Amino acid sequence: MDEKDIQVLIDGTVNYFQTSFDKTAEVGAPYLVEGTERVVSDYTGIIQISGARNGSVYFTAPSIMLRHILVTHGETEVTQHFMSDVVGEVANTISANARRAFGQEFMISVPSVYSGPPDFARFSFSDRSFVIPISWRQYHAALVVSLR
Repeated sequence: MDEKDIQVLIDGTVNYFQTSFDKTAEVGAPYLVEGTERVVSDYTGIIQISGARNGSVYFTAPSIMLRHILVTHGETEVTQHFMSDVVGEVANTISANARRAFGQEFMISVPSVYSGPPDFARFSFSDRSFVIPISWRQYHAALVVSLR
């Protein structure tokens, strides 16, 4: 996975926030984590990748950020179910944008969504993951890319 590939995923994330909220998300400097170290927040949407590339991409965010997203969309019910839907929607949107950029050989699963720590053992990860910090308004989330 090179810088250009990671930029496609970053652009998909920024585009989600820009399109959905007319407020651009800010992207921090990507950094590496190795081995089984995982960055995780309150809610996580994981997409399994197969085909020309293998591994996982996930978006993880705090519940307070997801609540704000729901309220911004006019949602009056801010429940665990709806917050799970939002994190899954963000993960799916990012991955779908990547699939368009990378082509049909980039196959994605439907998002697996977790409230609390995910069961990371169920997913494929490379030995190194790129963590891309995402800030929207005063909230902080992360896009994690772990592809071979």
